[in-house]
This record gives sequence, C-alpha cells and structure tokens, in this order.
Amino acid sequence: MNYADYTSYTVRDAIEQARCAILPVGAVEAHGPHLPLGTDNVLAERLAQRLAEQTGSLVLPTLSYGQVWSLQNFPGSLTISNAALIQMLYDIGESLHRQGFGIYVMLNGHLGNAACMKDAARMLYRDYPALKVYYFFYPGSKEAIAEVRETPAAHGTYFHACELETSYMLYLAEEQVDMSLAIRDIPMLTIEDDCTPTPWERFTSTAVLGDATLATRDKGERIIEASLAAMTEMLLRAKADLAGSDADVKPSDQH
Repeated sequence: MNYADYTSYTVRDAIEQARCAILPVGAVEAHGPHLPLGTDNVLAERLAQRLAEQTGSLVLPTLSYGQVWSLQNFPGSLTISNAALIQMLYDIGESLHRQGFGIYVMLNGHLGNAACMKDAARMLYRDYPALKVYYFFYPGSKEAIAEVRETPAAHGTYFHACELETSYMLYLAEEQVDMSLAIRDIPMLTIEDDCTPTPWERFTSTAVLGDATLATRDKGERIIEASLAAMTEMLLRAKADLAGSDADVKPSDQH
C-alpha cells in the first residue's frame, strides 16, 4: 500500500492495479502542551493508510510541511508559502498522471492547506482533465461532530488541538497524546479576526481552541469513521467510473 516501498521494477503493476494515489498532507505547528508538533502529519498518514486499505489505493510519502502563517510565531512551528505548496501539489499530480494514475487524492490534516489544495486541483483540472483530483479534509463528519461535541465551537471553521482534534488523535494515534497535559482554552474571536490578517497569538497563548480535556477515543472513532466512510464511497465510485472508461477504450484506439 505504500508507494515508496516498491521498486521501479515492481511499481508499474501496482499502479495499474490501484490507479489511485493518496497523498497525506500535513504541517509542523504548535498543538498545545498535549499534542506533538507533527499532529497534522500523523492524522493525515494514519487516515490515508485506512483509506488505502478500504479502496485498494497506494499511499504516497507524506508532504510534511504546510502553510502555517497563523501559528508561525509559536515555538516549533514551520511554514511554507502558498505559492510553494500549490506548486508542489500540482507537480506531484502532474507526475502521477504521467505515471498512469487516474485518481489523485490530497488528504489534508491541516486546515491552512485547504486553499492551496483547491487551487492546485483546479490547475490540474485545467491541464489534465482526465485526472480525477480530490482534496479531502474530514468530509462527511458534520453530523457526527454535532452528535458528540460537548462544547460549542470556538470558531465557525477553525478547530485546533481541541475536543475534536485531540479525539482524532486518541483514536488514530493515542500513544502520542498526553491527556494529563490537556487544557481548556476557549478564546474570544471577533468578526474582525476573519476580515484582516490575525496571527493567533493575538487571541491565544496556547494554540488550543477549545476544551481538550473533553476529548475521548470514542468521539474520535465516531467522527473519523464517518469521514472515512464518505471518502471510501467517493473513491470506490471514482475507481468504478475509471474502470468503465478504460473498458470503453478499444484496443485499436490504444497507441
């Protein structure tokens, strides 16, 4: 299932069988006192492995650096530019198309990467319309979150090192969570924070946006499995469509 484990002599058959490549995309940034800097990478990698198992896809080596402008001044955070990330995501997709993949999944563990993924996907759609590109950031999880969440969201879009993300880690990588250090920090964000560049140190000193002490493995399982089911359904449908398209191509048309 791991693309990098093949050799150049064996990978061709694996590509022809899988036709779908999953790229875990994360970041290195502050996640409070209880979660590691590489939390977004860990979540993307673990989820990508499960998605690959359920869809017969290949997992690419993780793209470990992301756009972390908002948290760049916290100890340990590393950031790259939007332009660099978009180009990297595009170039990887272009290479996958050249290698014979029909489906390219960018599986995101860090919200700050979302806009770059969408831009890269649109560029690939423009240049290689036959390549099906997905950008996933926990799709299909909205209802599950509403069922298990005990605290109101600190922000309409953001969640970070909180009840949700800590629960995801407890389910997917419990060994990397120190719940004895989990804290509650629900900052006050204003409408202005969404309308002008606002480094997060202006409203939090911990990088936690919520109550991490309420996180549980069961909550993480409920949400992650709901999202995994949604992603699996989409990929299996895309792979079926791809197989149908291949069958429509007559041998005499293949040159």
